[in-house]
Amino acid sequence: MHFLTVLAGASSLYSVSAIDVDWTSDSSIKSAASTIAYGLVKYYTGNNTGDVAGNLPDPYYWWEAGAMFGTLIDYWAFTGDSTYNDITLQALQHQVGDDADFMPSNQTKSEGNDDQGFWALAAMTAAEMNFTNPDPNQPQWLALVQAVYNEYVSRWEPDTCGGGMRWQIFTFNNGYNYKNSVSNGCFFNIAARLARYTANDTYSDWASKIFEWEQSVGFINSNYSVLDGAGNAGTDNCTQINAAQFTYNAGLFMYGAATMYNYTNGSDIWQTRVEGLVKSAVGVFFQDGVMWEPGCEKTAAKCDTDQQSFKGHLSRWMALTTTMAPFTYDTIMPLLETSAQAAAKQCSGPASTDYKGPDGTACGFSWLQESTFDGIAGVGEQMNALQAVIATLAKTAPVPYTSENGGSSEGNPDAGANDDDKIDQPRAMTTGDRAGAGILTTLVLGGLLGGMWFMWADEK
Repeated sequence: MHFLTVLAGASSLYSVSAIDVDWTSDSSIKSAASTIAYGLVKYYTGNNTGDVAGNLPDPYYWWEAGAMFGTLIDYWAFTGDSTYNDITLQALQHQVGDDADFMPSNQTKSEGNDDQGFWALAAMTAAEMNFTNPDPNQPQWLALVQAVYNEYVSRWEPDTCGGGMRWQIFTFNNGYNYKNSVSNGCFFNIAARLARYTANDTYSDWASKIFEWEQSVGFINSNYSVLDGAGNAGTDNCTQINAAQFTYNAGLFMYGAATMYNYTNGSDIWQTRVEGLVKSAVGVFFQDGVMWEPGCEKTAAKCDTDQQSFKGHLSRWMALTTTMAPFTYDTIMPLLETSAQAAAKQCSGPASTDYKGPDGTACGFSWLQESTFDGIAGVGEQMNALQAVIATLAKTAPVPYTSENGGSSEGNPDAGANDDDKIDQPRAMTTGDRAGAGILTTLVLGGLLGGMWFMWADEK
């Protein structure tokens, strides 16, 4: 279940002095990022005695912890502040699982492809940024990503929708009969970045295959808008597309496409794709120069806990897009700068039982409100603001390394495990079982997609 976190004692419109930043000074930007990062890490309890390293407390799901540690690696790379490197190293190592593939026993039964993907993305960032390597007897960052990649390849399913991965890994989880852009976007992003890091065309071939499949089913449409997904049960075959658009889906494909542009030495096809994805994102996810989440931010239902964390990823991945595809800089950076300024102004909320950072630095969700704190705060909001602020440092940040120019992480191209070995398998499903499962998933997803439809339609 998801909850909106509203700070105790804060009205829905609360205004105090926001974080003060001189946007012409890198040191001032880094100081602001430090304040926001401190507030973010105060939500983390995994380093407390008796808690589990790498986990966030309720109501945050496991994927968001992976996203947070990926953010903290880029925070270190962009600012040089290593304060949180030790807890990040500890968290990533603790969650690798027995098969060294980010499927730990306490998560496996409910884990989706997207959940696993965000931890793999963090490990990919660790490899690319030359983050502290684990001890030699521990799984290495590159090998961890290769394990997830290999498992993704094994889950590619051409029998429905002509390909693509399902949202969920195991048949008994709701959402198994749904193929979506976030799961396949994680696969695409990882494949593209592995290609660049290792100079292995097997990865780039898969990146192309995934992108072209997304286009073939209409999840990436002719305007390069990235749509959420579609059901694949029975005769659905991805024909009834849920057209909701979310920032992190656009970011996954944009940064992956920019990486492919870089890897292919500026090929025309990847330049066209990058240009299309950037143009779509600029048109959909910015209002008066400020990033927002149109699928839910202004709806009556509001964004849930997961959705409250999406747009920060778009900020960071757009910044990295300018590094991989410099021709995008003049379009992207002014928008990232105005969004960062709005995000910093929104970091004006009070300290409370939920937010243990300095008073007046809790970051709200809606950057459109600027310095009028919207009363909604949490891990996602703090992480969004941190990513927005460090995104403005992209020009001076290190270019992601590869194995040929200083990247030191060691790989294992044969890493990974068989999903059937992860859990006790039930008896073989009969035709009747499949029909029943399809009905159940249709009912569950019907409610989910119906809600998304109203969120999307409200903004048309």
